[in-house]
Amino acid sequence: MNDDAARLLETERAAHALLSRALNPAAADTIAFARLIGARLHARELVLLGLSRNEVGALVERHFPHALDDVDLPVAVLLSPHSEFVDQLRELLLHHDVTAATYAADARCLATIISTACLRPDHLWRDLGLTGRDDVTDILQRHYPDLVARNVKQMRWKKFLAQEVALANGRTITHAPGCPGCEDFAYCYPGEAGSNKPH
Repeated sequence: MNDDAARLLETERAAHALLSRALNPAAADTIAFARLIGARLHARELVLLGLSRNEVGALVERHFPHALDDVDLPVAVLLSPHSEFVDQLRELLLHHDVTAATYAADARCLATIISTACLRPDHLWRDLGLTGRDDVTDILQRHYPDLVARNVKQMRWKKFLAQEVALANGRTITHAPGCPGCEDFAYCYPGEAGSNKPH
């Protein structure tokens, strides 16, 4: 079994363990949060969610009561020199989130998790610990349908979200902070191919 397959298997096991404690295991967002948290739980990387200790704890209690009672939650929020990008993307996502008025805490957590994942050097679905682009599309479509409708060129999600942040803030369109470390950076940004250096 290769590393990717092993990682996905462990993520799936962690997600199933969370869902076994879920208040509503069939709810689409509960399943999504089980997978997003499970991807970081098995590797002891909960800090990569971008959420504070209290936010992680509250999110888990809302969906999976007492599931992480024996787990050390991250003490501090992930610090990044790209916090402005994360803040701006989170606000953009929240502005478009059709669930935010009803599920404000969940909407904020999801926007933070997605925004923070854009700091990592891979495709967004891998950075989120999911199994493919369709998983990301399903989450985005459920929460941000108007934003998804703007992706008429079927751009990769991380590239598209970085573009939308730049446009919303009156800046020149550029890549997300994590993009230069991705193996496909030259494909997405051929004009910047010479700067493709792993982080």
